[in-house]
Amino acid sequence: MQEHPNATLVRQAGEAMTRGDMQAQFDMLADDVVWHEIGSDEPIRGKDALMARFGAIPEGASITVDVHDVVANDEHTMALATATASMGGKSLIYRTVEIYHIRD
Repeated sequence: MQEHPNATLVRQAGEAMTRGDMQAQFDMLADDVVWHEIGSDEPIRGKDALMARFGAIPEGASITVDVHDVVANDEHTMALATATASMGGKSLIYRTVEIYHIRD
């Protein structure tokens, strides 16, 4: 069975983040993206604000994403992943379900 195109899109976004290619990931997002971030009460609204947020990540820090599985349909996609955030010789590993609302 062929993978749903939205699943492929989300896998590509995870690969872009792991490569450190934030521009490729941002190119996949709508201008009016709403990004809910772990540990934050308010979402980040809009591509420009999200780009600024990721641009504020300290030099030498990195985030890698290991996608385990993706479930997708025409409107929603969920990625089961393990993310690793690293900086200064320390790492934080967390398991997450990334939920995407996809259009166009």
